[in-house]
Amino acid sequence: MQIDAHIALARRIETTLRKLGHADYEMQIEGAMLAGTHWLNVLLHRVGTNPPAQDVFHTYLLTINEFRRLAVAADQPIHALAEIEDIRPPFVRGNVPGGEQAAARALELLARLRTAALEAAVTA
Repeated sequence: MQIDAHIALARRIETTLRKLGHADYEMQIEGAMLAGTHWLNVLLHRVGTNPPAQDVFHTYLLTINEFRRLAVAADQPIHALAEIEDIRPPFVRGNVPGGEQAAARALELLARLRTAALEAAVTA
């Protein structure tokens, strides 16, 4: 996917996230994962690590070697997305207490991903 398309989708998801309340933690976590994936791909495309035809869909689908290769270019962002993905199962599919706090953490990690992607535009 082209960078502009990733940006448009990430921003659209983030617009929707701003409409949610604290009790909507499942959707906040899910949205953070979806938008965060787009922001990670923006970053990886901008720094030339992955071409537009090669997107990351989920960090847990990457081989260990591929995860390590991407971490060289974007260590904190790829780990941020991995953490959001790790938060997701117990709170989106399960009934673990603390969903609102987990959503707040996911949104914090999403903000870091967005910042990294946008800063890559300045330095690339």
